[in-house]
Amino acid sequence: MRITKLLTSSTIQLHLSSKEKKGVIEELVKTLDHAGKLNDREQFKEAILAREAKSTTGVGEGIAIPHAKTKAVKEAAIAFGRSQNGVDYESLDGQPAHLFFMIAAPEGANDTHLQALARLSSMLMREEVRHALLQAKTKDEVLAIIDQHDEVEKDETHVQSSEDYILAVTACPTGIAHTYMAADSLKEKAKEMGVNLKVETNGSGGAKNVLTKDDIAKAKAIIIAADKQVDMARFNGKPVIEVPVADGIRKPKELIERALKQDATIYHHESSKGNSEESEKRQRSGIYKHLMNGVSNMLPFVVGGGILIAISFMFGIKAFDPEDPTYNEFAEALMTIGGGSAFGLMIPVLAGFIAMSIADRPGLAPGMVAGFMAAQGQAGFLGGLIAGFLAGYIVVGLKKFFQGLPNQLEGIKPVLLYPVFGIGITGLIMFYIIIDPVAAINEALKDWLNGLGTGNLVLLGLILGGMMAFDMGGPVNKAAFTFGIAMIEAGNYLPHAAVMAGGMVPPLGIALATFMFRKKFNEREKEAGITNIFLGASFITEGAIPFAAADPIRVIPSLIIGSATAGALSMLFEIGLRAPHGGAFVISFVDGNPWLYAFAILVGSFVTAILLGILKKPVQQ
Repeated sequence: MRITKLLTSSTIQLHLSSKEKKGVIEELVKTLDHAGKLNDREQFKEAILAREAKSTTGVGEGIAIPHAKTKAVKEAAIAFGRSQNGVDYESLDGQPAHLFFMIAAPEGANDTHLQALARLSSMLMREEVRHALLQAKTKDEVLAIIDQHDEVEKDETHVQSSEDYILAVTACPTGIAHTYMAADSLKEKAKEMGVNLKVETNGSGGAKNVLTKDDIAKAKAIIIAADKQVDMARFNGKPVIEVPVADGIRKPKELIERALKQDATIYHHESSKGNSEESEKRQRSGIYKHLMNGVSNMLPFVVGGGILIAISFMFGIKAFDPEDPTYNEFAEALMTIGGGSAFGLMIPVLAGFIAMSIADRPGLAPGMVAGFMAAQGQAGFLGGLIAGFLAGYIVVGLKKFFQGLPNQLEGIKPVLLYPVFGIGITGLIMFYIIIDPVAAINEALKDWLNGLGTGNLVLLGLILGGMMAFDMGGPVNKAAFTFGIAMIEAGNYLPHAAVMAGGMVPPLGIALATFMFRKKFNEREKEAGITNIFLGASFITEGAIPFAAADPIRVIPSLIIGSATAGALSMLFEIGLRAPHGGAFVISFVDGNPWLYAFAILVGSFVTAILLGILKKPVQQ
């Protein structure tokens, strides 16, 4: 099927009016809906936003490919939109996006549809295609450009003997866009470097160009650029590089060079007796991935609930209590929605999605039930974490245990065996072993925090604030953020205020530095500095990453010191924060003096800016 069977003049918008990400998504969804491609516009939009929540589809080079595969789509289609001025789409390279292709795939999308969508993703990696689309003056011209470059790609089944023969596997959760863009990026760079490379793609239509035993035996190393599980057992004993699929798109040269040097660890499949330090690292990264899956799905409940609770306090700190003189019915409603309902679901959702990440859909029910037990038993956030991992790995064990059942019973596993045994075994372990000890640990931790003197609180704020700037969205940052959420759930609101202050400082400090020390930054950095004002105000620490990557030795210490300062001041001023996100929006709802909290953030930002001004060298003219 030609791509232009899916992309038609009725689904093209040459002049997008939106200047921000959500607006672009809204425009393109509306375009598909008006063209009669959707069954349910709102459901499709939710699916698109859910995909964006996992990782941005702004793939760099001025391109964004929002996509979803859902029953809300009536028939497979592509919407194209163009913004000449560009939109901040949180792209992988930090640059504005100009070309937008929204891919709508129905749940029953056939293989020909999926192949066409895959070809589009690969096509957009070519500079001449992007340039032509930017210059196109009419819808017909856009369609002609797409049609001109729409070529069916053949499987690379021939194995060539070469010392530089390397393999790659690419895969993303939806298997529509990033899978093929990573494959194409790696192949283009390998061709440019004169390296013999074969890539297997694990897309929605199944694995294509599958690596054979002969391929694997001859390969120098294997690159796995994937955000979902791939068949790894076949690579046992080979040097393997494992990275996110985005690295396949953005860092093909670096990955190929590593493979050529065999700068990789020998993969030992779990059924093998071999073990290594790197295999342990992979296991840790897997645990981190499961944890973040739980945290990311829990976050909307915490953010929405926390902000509603904070708003209820505008009517009085006890206005939600019918027995209090300041009682207000609307405040009670907000507290019931935010505290009783949204916060009540926080730990079950955390545990459920951790378990689901480990054991796929059969893990969800045992995880949520165990998480609910943890919440009801006062085991708190820590109990929820244990519940999620416990349920996930129990279901993994059940899958292996039930492997020997006759094929006729395959259908009852997900609807009967996994739920009954998964919920039952996990629940019993939680009831008899986990809940009481963890509840006691939680109570001890709460008492310890409540008993800390001012000096110790300031030290804790210093550490938490600094952690937020250490890797800006990485494991250390997420560890501090997760600790702050756990403390909110435990009823201690001081730590997360320090966490958010520390997280806002890096982009705000950089923004200030670009205004105060203009000669230390190039024009592109000055423009990015303006963007960082809004990113910092929105508690999006990642806005500082491009600056840190360009000059880590000078920038990262400046960020850490500024963030640590803000965290320490937040603790010194005894600021509490019940909403774990929201940035500047929630400052007025803090426990304590909001002006002092804003002052702490500003002081930390100025510390970072001044250090950058002192440490950074002037830009060479």
